[in-house]
Amino acid sequence: MNWDDTTDTGADAERLVGAVADREDQAVEAALRPKDLGEFIGQEKVREQLDLVLRAARARGATADHVLLSGAPGLGKTTLSMIIAAEMGAPIRITSGPAIQHAGDLAAILSSLQEGEVLFLDEIHRMSRPAEEMLYMAMEDFRVDVIVGKGPGATAIPLELPPFTLVGATTRAGLLPPPLRDRFGFTAHMEFYEPTELKRVVHRSANLLDVEIDPAGAAEIAGRSRGTPRIANRLLRRVRDYAQVKADGLINREIAHAALAVYEVDERGLDRLDRAVLGALLKLFGGGPVGLSTLAVAVGEERETVEEVAEPFLVREGLLARTPRGRVATPAAWAHLGLTAPRGAAGGTGQQDLFGT
Repeated sequence: MNWDDTTDTGADAERLVGAVADREDQAVEAALRPKDLGEFIGQEKVREQLDLVLRAARARGATADHVLLSGAPGLGKTTLSMIIAAEMGAPIRITSGPAIQHAGDLAAILSSLQEGEVLFLDEIHRMSRPAEEMLYMAMEDFRVDVIVGKGPGATAIPLELPPFTLVGATTRAGLLPPPLRDRFGFTAHMEFYEPTELKRVVHRSANLLDVEIDPAGAAEIAGRSRGTPRIANRLLRRVRDYAQVKADGLINREIAHAALAVYEVDERGLDRLDRAVLGALLKLFGGGPVGLSTLAVAVGEERETVEEVAEPFLVREGLLARTPRGRVATPAAWAHLGLTAPRGAAGGTGQQDLFGT
């Protein structure tokens, strides 16, 4: 059961199946986060590799290598950063890339670090370029140059830093410049969770929240959680509310199914927005291809909302394909909505339309 990322505003933060943490998530997650690698569920390869890195550092009596964690929101990047600090017996300081707009902002943070401290930098790819260039030297030589004065009379004063561990987290690793990426001693990509892992996440969260749930109820919630622990945790809380009001508090398969139907989250984890996009694509445009702007108008949403909030999961689930000519529904999309594709409708990859056959 692992969650991460700071609060963000926008359409995804408002959705029940959105992976971005809202204020309620942050308040609950603080009590539910695992405290060490032994409690951390899922990400088996990452856990094994990170455990070796931390054990070796402790055996040498040195600070751990800098760590880069990449992956979608809600998979455990912040949680792992806190575990790294706990395993090393070090304090942790948390900030984010967008909060560091000037090199001076970063210099102030770095100069106040204690020896061995863990600095967690969320959304590291959104840090300003001057701060990024300062970070190169800080990571490699534990030193920064502070510029005093302006113009020809400016002087660079070297400032020595205590050894520290930087844990960078990013949802878009491709945006990191190679010089920054190369300075991390350990990099890991967080994968989406399997339903069996999410079922364990739900059981653990239910125990900590003092919620009674049976295996079938946990499986029902896990199957609709989009492979993301944060979403599983959020759905559990909503199903708990339903069980307390409409039943005797026990969450079983029937209660979970009924509760999630109220919240419009279907068997594959699609919500109202997802089904609206698929419904418009299938019913209004015959499965496509159709342009993004046209599709957004059809569902009454902004272009960015459709492209950045709804489409990634639909593409990952194999329900929608992006082609040079536009968005195309796959056969799985027709089946999921219980519709029959018309003769000549676009197929799964859109290649028929691309070559005009």
